Amino acid sequence: MAATAVAVSLLSTDEAEGPQHVVIPEGWRARQVYEAVDKAFALPAGTTKKSLDKARLKLPEDASGNPEGYLFPATYPIDEKSTPASLLSYMVHTANKKFSGGTVTAGAEQNAMNVYQTVTVASMVQAEADTKADMGKVARVIYNRLARGMPLQMDSTINYALNRSTLRTSERDTKLNSPYNTYQRMGLPPTPIANPGVDAMRAAVSPAHGDWLYFVTVKPGDTRFTADYAEHQKNVAEFNKNSQSASASS
Repeated sequence: MAATAVAVSLLSTDEAEGPQHVVIPEGWRARQVYEAVDKAFALPAGTTKKSLDKARLKLPEDASGNPEGYLFPATYPIDEKSTPASLLSYMVHTANKKFSGGTVTAGAEQNAMNVYQTVTVASMVQAEADTKADMGKVARVIYNRLARGMPLQMDSTINYALNRSTLRTSERDTKLNSPYNTYQRMGLPPTPIANPGVDAMRAAVSPAHGDWLYFVTVKPGDTRFTADYAEHQKNVAEFNKNSQSASASS
C-alpha cells in the first residue's frame, strides 16, 4: 500500500485575508477531507461532516449519501461566501465532471462495472499502487481476481475499516468482522476507500493487460506482479526480510 502523508496546504496571497485555497491530495479519505475543511474555516472539529445534509450532494444512488470517493482531489478556492457545505458540493461536482465522460462509462461497461464500482476500484488502486506506473497492473489484478471468483485480499480495505495506514497486516487483521474485509468477503468493498485522482481512475477504466493475480511491494519502487502463487510467496518472504532488516536498523 502506498501511504499518502501530505499535510493540508492552505495558500494565501495575504495572511490578513485568510486562506484562499484548500488543497486535497489524492488518496485522502473523507475523514481527512472533513478535518482539512474544518481547519481551513477555523471551525470546531466535526463541523464539516455535520454539514453533509445541507450540502445536498449529487451522489450516485449506490453511494447512499456517503461521499467517499467523490471528494475529488484538487485545489479549491475559498472566499467570503464559501461554506463547508458549498466546498463539499464543489468537490462532488468536480468528481461528477471527471467521472461522467464517455470514456469512463465505456470503460466501466467493458470491465462489467458501473461508474460507482469503477470509482471503488480506483480508490483501491490509489491506496495500493506504489507508483503511478504500477496503477494499471494493480487494477488488472483486481479485475482478474474478481473474474476468477477470488477474494481481493487487499490490505488497504482492512486499513480503511480500522482507520489506519500501515504496510503490515496481521493474520488477526484478516479475520476482522467488517464488510471492508476483502480477505473474508467476496467482491468489492461496499464503498470506495479513498478519493482517487485522475491517474488511478484512468487505471481502473483501462487496466494494463496481464494475467497477474498477486503483487507485493518488496521495497520502494520494486513492486512484483505474478500469476504464480509460489513465486508470490518468495516475493512476500523477501518483503518480510526487508521489513525485519529495516526494523532492526531502526
